[in-house]
Amino acid sequence: MGKFEEIINAEEPVLVDFYADWCSPCKAMAPELVKLAGKVKGKAKVIKVDVDKNPEAAVRFQIRGIPTLILFKKGHIRWRQSGMMNAEQLENAIVQNLL
Repeated sequence: MGKFEEIINAEEPVLVDFYADWCSPCKAMAPELVKLAGKVKGKAKVIKVDVDKNPEAAVRFQIRGIPTLILFKKGHIRWRQSGMMNAEQLENAIVQNLL
């Protein structure tokens, strides 16, 4: 998990979307994540992790349902939520949990 570890342990906050290609709510959230990435550019990073291709990450972070979003700062979980959210809700979660 080298690259993933590097990303979540970085100084810059990272919102990780744990998803799967077959998940309809995950597909519906994709445009919201793109919007969010544009809004928080330079302040936080947004990445996606496919739970089917990265089962060790899913087990490590106890992903029981998808989409699950986890906000990391220097490797620590600052916020976690399962289910669909829009870009504005996600941006608020980032701001409330990091500033």
